[in-house]
Amino acid sequence: MARFGRLWAAAAGWASAGLDLVLPPRCTMCGDELQSSGDPLACDACVMALSRDGDRCGACGAPAAVTGCPACRRQRRRWDGIVVLGSYADELRSAVLRAKRPAGSAVAATLATLLVHRHRSTLAAWMPEAVVPVPMHWLRRIGRGASAADELARGVAAGLGLPCRRLLRRSRATVMQNTLPVGDRRRNVRGAFRSRGRLAGLRILLVDDVTTTGSTLEACAEAAVSAGAAAVYAAVVARADAAGSD
Repeated sequence: MARFGRLWAAAAGWASAGLDLVLPPRCTMCGDELQSSGDPLACDACVMALSRDGDRCGACGAPAAVTGCPACRRQRRRWDGIVVLGSYADELRSAVLRAKRPAGSAVAATLATLLVHRHRSTLAAWMPEAVVPVPMHWLRRIGRGASAADELARGVAAGLGLPCRRLLRRSRATVMQNTLPVGDRRRNVRGAFRSRGRLAGLRILLVDDVTTTGSTLEACAEAAVSAGAAAVYAAVVARADAAGSD
């Protein structure tokens, strides 16, 4: 059986190499031709542009906060840690908007891979047992045709070798966060999420595309902790550091 497995792996490699010759892989971001299929499917220039963010607070995600983060002094978060790929601006903003579209699964997969690559050691130290997408209400899902959080969560789960589980649901439709003043966003999503059963000591990793005030992540973490989760962490592709959506 072991010999058959090695032969199968070799055949798969030859097939992949042959396919690359016939249909050369292209960067999911800019469309430039790549030398070979890789992980992520993005050229070096796009990887650099999407991953050039600086240091961030591990508690709230604010930029350049190593110690004494002002945002953390003002408010205690219900989650236990957060990692962010970068600021919701420029190339990363464009990529996130493409990932939200029905045909954006390849872009979402690339963003998820970059997020895992950038923060693998932190994510491993947290020891999550399941990756959970921030849920979209079914009415909005019908209207949009896709959920970027679901696609991102699947990519993050694959990169970490963990199950992706939809353990939370959005129990009521809410006004889009980016249409509200920052001060109204927490109230808008308060109590909007429910667990799909007991989480019984589970350590979960919430995944979303964008966060600003953290209100949506906070409401999700509240629902997870109320259902018995032992720890709740968050992995977000972009943080709108000045204004935007959450």
